[in-house]
Amino acid sequence: MTNAGGETLGKYQDTTVAVSQVVSTSLKDTWKLLNTREGNEALLGKGGVIGDKGDSWRSEEGTFGVIRSYHPLEQIRFYWYAAEGAPKTVVDVLIAPEGEGTRISINHERVPWYFDTAKLQARWQEAIAAIVAQ
Repeated sequence: MTNAGGETLGKYQDTTVAVSQVVSTSLKDTWKLLNTREGNEALLGKGGVIGDKGDSWRSEEGTFGVIRSYHPLEQIRFYWYAAEGAPKTVVDVLIAPEGEGTRISINHERVPWYFDTAKLQARWQEAIAAIVAQ
């Protein structure tokens, strides 16, 4: 995409960081793991607590946001601000049965072009690992 002056706008567009992994736990057990203190902190950061739709959360790491959707055995979606003054991004955590296990997918949407997407991708991969390591 280019603007009227012929400049490329691709680097200025928001992007989505996506990670997905099939884990060996059942759908019910995976949901339970997501909703433990360790599961909450893996997603939100230390001290972060997942509540009901509309509930605010804040981690000791400075990230904060609001729970936007909470569908048991399916999805948790939340606004995620990296820090005060940072733009609002959206994290969508989906779980679904796959084979003998469960697929956990994390899509971090509306990520500004200047965020370190490789670092975010590693963060969400580590979150999945922490959730299933309980």
